[in-house]
Amino acid sequence: MNIDMIRAAAQRLEGHARVTPLLNSPFIDEIAGRRVWVKPECLQRTGSFKFRGGWSALSALDPDIRASGVIAFSSGNHAQGVAHAATLHGVPPVIVMPSDAPALKIANTKALGAEVVLYDRGSEDRDRIGSQLAEERGLTLIRPFDEPQVIAGQGTTGLEIAAQAAAQGVTKADVLVCCGGGGLTSGIALALEADAPDMRVRPVEPEGFDDVTRSLRSGGIERNNRVSGNICDAIITPQPGDITFPIMQRLCGPGLVVSEEDALHAMAQAFLRLKVVAEPGGAVALAAALCRQDQIEGDDVIVTISGGNVDPDIFARSLATLK
Repeated sequence: MNIDMIRAAAQRLEGHARVTPLLNSPFIDEIAGRRVWVKPECLQRTGSFKFRGGWSALSALDPDIRASGVIAFSSGNHAQGVAHAATLHGVPPVIVMPSDAPALKIANTKALGAEVVLYDRGSEDRDRIGSQLAEERGLTLIRPFDEPQVIAGQGTTGLEIAAQAAAQGVTKADVLVCCGGGGLTSGIALALEADAPDMRVRPVEPEGFDDVTRSLRSGGIERNNRVSGNICDAIITPQPGDITFPIMQRLCGPGLVVSEEDALHAMAQAFLRLKVVAEPGGAVALAAALCRQDQIEGDDVIVTISGGNVDPDIFARSLATLK
């Protein structure tokens, strides 16, 4: 992984991915006690940053290999990103999804043209299922985070953050990133190392699924004890990636951990003050800015809202926190 791969991915994404804005609200600033700049990737195609990595990976494949089809495994956002990118390239996508994924994400993935294969997250191994289907059907497996071209695509978010923050006069800040396996976190960290070296990336995770935070603290890859049971489904992974962790270990500051209640509160504030819809996993970075102020440094903080694919009942729970 290097900055040249991220810049090349940005060229391939030009005209296909949206350049999402950098938003600010004085009301959120007041809660956080500092200026908060929000990068809303919930406004990206398919409702999350994952379209960047999906398009980057698909567009980098040899056309003959790509034509045979691709396969991915995901709880929903990577699924939709790859499915849409594959369909736009005219190739058949197969997506392996957990049966307990949000219904909206399963429905959207099918609507985007994918064949969806469901599995039991608690008793079946998605890696084995994906690898077996790839071999049987001659499909190219596009991993959700531990894949160089996927990381390169996600890193384009960091290029935009650097340029947009500089336009606001911000060159030094903690950059809080919603973190699962680390594809977005490591990609942004590599981009900022090159274009905004005074910014520090901080991964943010939900309580009970803080494998990256623990891994950064211990210096070795730590696993989660379970892989389900939290509303922040989009960023729940077994452990950091073999490619992503060394990048995060070299470039990231300490991780931050928030509760489900913090995430729901952040979702409500994002809707009320920024007029954007965030899903729980996509709101954890904003939650850290609002609820972990004493663990953040500086007058400015930049946060990602990594996705907005939320089921109505969960969104209603978030709005109920405003009462």
